Amino acid sequence: MEFIQHLNPKDTGWIEVITGCMFSGKTEELIRRLRRAEIAKQNVVIFKPEIDKRYSDTKIVSHNELSLPSIMIGSASEILDNSENAQVIGIDEAQFFDRTLLDVCNKLANTGKRVIVAGLDQDYRGIPFEPIPELLAIAEYITKTLAICVECGNPADRTQRKIASAERVLVGAADSYEARCRKCHYIPGEGGSH
Repeated sequence: MEFIQHLNPKDTGWIEVITGCMFSGKTEELIRRLRRAEIAKQNVVIFKPEIDKRYSDTKIVSHNELSLPSIMIGSASEILDNSENAQVIGIDEAQFFDRTLLDVCNKLANTGKRVIVAGLDQDYRGIPFEPIPELLAIAEYITKTLAICVECGNPADRTQRKIASAERVLVGAADSYEARCRKCHYIPGEGGSH
């Protein structure tokens, strides 16, 4: 579904969350919205967690190689320090931040800023990936993106880990993960592969 800002809030800020599994186009959609804000001559600032160095240290980059300059940060609180003059704040890979991100997003929205957050809603086991579920509860706009299951072609909303590791956070891309539907997803070590 195309995101439509049909009411265009006035004199208020808000939070938008783009979520889904890996390879579902979350960062691509984030970049699309941020580029539109730049075209509208709005002051945009973009953040990514320092743990995510897969493609670039200085840009958010989608799996299909779209990119925008960003600031790499170690904690969500740094967003406040770097957003004073911004009208629109983009935050990618939000699942790598702790619950402090909730307070940061609320503070920014409460000062009239548009906050657009993208991140995984489930970990590789299919368990809600904090702080995204909590962000969904406080967001005005929510977009859930779906990928295509690499096994059967159904709509995919799960991230399948392809390598052996019990670590919840394991940064990777197509070498480590793929999109799967509910039927084809399994937890490595807890069931057969499909």
